[in-house]
Amino acid sequence: MLRLLLSDERWSKLREMLLHNAIYNKRDLRMTVEGMLYRMRTGWPWRDLPKAFGK
Repeated sequence: MLRLLLSDERWSKLREMLLHNAIYNKRDLRMTVEGMLYRMRTGWPWRDLPKAFGK
């Protein structure tokens, strides 16, 4: 199981900002954002990220 970096409260605030600014609302938006944060934290190449973050 992955350790998520955003708390539910922080995700809720970020999601609200993304939607308010017309950023698309795809079903797995949170996991996409979490994948970006994970990559920034670990420095791993995109291709090496865990599949839980999506394609």
